Amino acid sequence: MKPIKILMASICLLLTFNSIAQVEKEKERSNAEKFSDKSGTLIQKEFIDVGDLKKCKIQIAKFTDLVSNQKTSAVRFEYSYVSTYSSDTKLALLDADEIDGLIKSLKLIQEKVIPTTATSYTEVSFKSRSGFEAGCFSKKTSWDVYMKLERYDGKSYVFLDIDDLPKLLSLLEGAKTNL
Repeated sequence: MKPIKILMASICLLLTFNSIAQVEKEKERSNAEKFSDKSGTLIQKEFIDVGDLKKCKIQIAKFTDLVSNQKTSAVRFEYSYVSTYSSDTKLALLDADEIDGLIKSLKLIQEKVIPTTATSYTEVSFKSRSGFEAGCFSKKTSWDVYMKLERYDGKSYVFLDIDDLPKLLSLLEGAKTNL
């Protein structure tokens, strides 16, 4: 009798945690994603190429509700992950109101973090509301720079060289002016 009660309690806990995780994942969507997924309307999606960096395509995504004529835009990151056994396309949308924060964070990393040497393992990161992340982490005598397109997906990392930061900043500045 007790094993059945324990099993039932375990199932209830798993279902509760699963529903909480789904609610959390729903919160992790960008405003542009929410806008583009509206139901009951006609949405136009336009993708304008900005540039590429380490096989990661950077675009401007413009969304228009053709019924109400409302518009929104975002910066879109697209990375094709390929392994021996599978391939997948990883996507991230960064809302227009988050671009300045990312640019400022990358400039701080470039100017104040990378010139230093960490005495212990250190991580520095910027996170968007949708789960996009960019930052760096320390090695023994240097820093590794990265972007992570999807929060819970270890296969969505794009590793950058320190020399790639100026190009990334330039691409983001260009995208920002055209949003």
